[in-house]
Amino acid sequence: MTSAGSGLTLPQTCALSLLVFTGASQFALVGALAAGGNPLTAAAGAFFLGVRNAFYGLRLSQLLALPRAVRPFAAQWVIDETTVVALAQPTRRSARIGFAITGLTLYVLWNLTTLLGGLGAEAIGDTDAWGLDAAGPAVFLALLAPMLTSGVERAVAGLAVVLGLGLLPVLPAGVPVLVAALAAPAVLCAQGRRGARNGKSDGKGADR
Repeated sequence: MTSAGSGLTLPQTCALSLLVFTGASQFALVGALAAGGNPLTAAAGAFFLGVRNAFYGLRLSQLLALPRAVRPFAAQWVIDETTVVALAQPTRRSARIGFAITGLTLYVLWNLTTLLGGLGAEAIGDTDAWGLDAAGPAVFLALLAPMLTSGVERAVAGLAVVLGLGLLPVLPAGVPVLVAALAAPAVLCAQGRRGARNGKSDGKGADR
């Protein structure tokens, strides 16, 4: 329904769900399009959010050790849930089974509910009149909030919000999301400098 509110047709919505099997990237893309952003800018923001799956893939490639012919297809299912289930298993065989079952189940259900949601959006007509334009950001925040468990993660999220909202009135739609991605390296850089200063201070204290 959210994608329908951003102007995507039902076939486009289903194709997006089939090809981009990662919720955060989908919501970012749809949200940018709904705000009138350039498709390329929206796609870039979605890409950066999906980069983390590449790091999951590096870990899972060692754990699962799948045949080369299977890896391109398995890569489509490398998401948060399949990674967690696979890493929690005690053996390689159980990790493969957990990865396959979790990936297949979520992929089928995700795309089925996408189809049903798209059909429902067509049935109710104007989705903006129902306030569904806010559904994407709300769901994204609901998915993100439980992951902010450390001070660094909360600092990154806070800075990203400040950058995104602060630049929203002055930059084209979709661009503030890309700028907000700089929050992570900025916070990590500041933390590294703080750690270096503390290390020097401790060293001076030890010399005394």
